[in-house]
Amino acid sequence: MTTMRIEHSAPLLLTAAFLGAPSWAQTPATTPTVSNLEVGLVLDGAFSSRERALGQRERGFGLGHNELSLAGAVDNLFQARATAVLHSHDGETELELEEAFVETTTLPAGLQVRAGRFLASLGYLNEQHVHADDFVERPLLYRAFLGSHYFDDGLRLSWTAPTRLYWRSTVEVLGGRQLVPESSNDPRAGAVAASTKIGGDWNASNSWQLGLSYLHNRRKAVMEEEDPDHDHDHAHGSRFGGRHLVIADAVWKWAPGGNNRQQQLRVSAEYARVSNLNEFARSSDVHEAGYLSVVYRFAPQWEAGVRVDELRVREPHGDHFHSGRLREASAMLAWKPTHFSALRLQFTGQRDRGGFDDAGNSVQLQYVMSLGAHGAHSF
Repeated sequence: MTTMRIEHSAPLLLTAAFLGAPSWAQTPATTPTVSNLEVGLVLDGAFSSRERALGQRERGFGLGHNELSLAGAVDNLFQARATAVLHSHDGETELELEEAFVETTTLPAGLQVRAGRFLASLGYLNEQHVHADDFVERPLLYRAFLGSHYFDDGLRLSWTAPTRLYWRSTVEVLGGRQLVPESSNDPRAGAVAASTKIGGDWNASNSWQLGLSYLHNRRKAVMEEEDPDHDHDHAHGSRFGGRHLVIADAVWKWAPGGNNRQQQLRVSAEYARVSNLNEFARSSDVHEAGYLSVVYRFAPQWEAGVRVDELRVREPHGDHFHSGRLREASAMLAWKPTHFSALRLQFTGQRDRGGFDDAGNSVQLQYVMSLGAHGAHSF
């Protein structure tokens, strides 16, 4: 029997969001009206032939990342967003607040401040909403180190440089509890993240972006020793964590004459390294993961893509470590009749190279449907 579990902070925050969030579009008036409110709903569901190692899609039909978003301009100085997410996890239906933040709109010199709960600016994919992904589930890198997508409570300062090339840098001070849900009682605990991205257009048909990000996690899990097959009760959280996480990412996109609606090739790759796993770890005891993704829009309504992933970990067991290695390859075909709907068929094969006995092959059929306001996706 499916049960409902609601995060303890969600009801009050959701009520405040529903009653108070106006539109993203700024207006000269200092008192916005209810008609400025923008509401967006994303429905995500999938059928999976079986569960996968480090996967978050259950066998059979299950809810994916269903989002209800409210956004708008508070006044001529601030804008706000709240996003509630409904999904299935371990036979239960969970409702949680993924975003609830305010941010400035008029600071000088390319500066912007964001406060509240938001997606951390880490890697290429983490700051993007899951429904914008090209595959049914995120790469192993994100599922193993960031709980698929890492959001937290905190404060962000970002700066966009006044240069011809796009250059944006951010610094974030975060609570860290979403990353390590069951952490020790340490008054110094928390997390600090920093990232920088640079990109531009090579010509009318080619564009690129490079990124580098770092996360310093000060929270320490209550239990250093875990079974490699153990999964957190919380749907998110780092499965393989450490003090230091570094991610490098690169993206290249090609579209003839810049018309990406008719035809487009997207190539992306990321590499991540986690170090200082615990007090017994040596310099060689690190987690590593990386992936390469290629997606080709060969017709206005059709896309095909492949992605290869590899994960290597050193699982802590007290004062010693066990090695684990997992390989994954995915192939997908997606039909997108409009910008608001998508049907995706995907085959994923996993190979256990040690420590992942639940690795296996799966076939998944996914739908993603958007209603109402739908913001533009990032690069």
